[in-house]
Amino acid sequence: MARAMFEYTISVLEKVSFDVNLFTKEVKKALQCLLPHEIEELKIYIERLIIKKPQLASCLTLTY
Repeated sequence: MARAMFEYTISVLEKVSFDVNLFTKEVKKALQCLLPHEIEELKIYIERLIIKKPQLASCLTLTY
């Protein structure tokens, strides 16, 4: 079930990536419910997304 939560989180983040505030809020929620190895995967996902949407760069600091 945990993997399903990670996949759900990614789908939500993709949908809200147009707004930095919403994206930040969803990242914070994700950090509370994901497993440590999934948080590492989330960091990688956000790093890749920042290449396309640099305005989201501030959200990456939440994961460290």
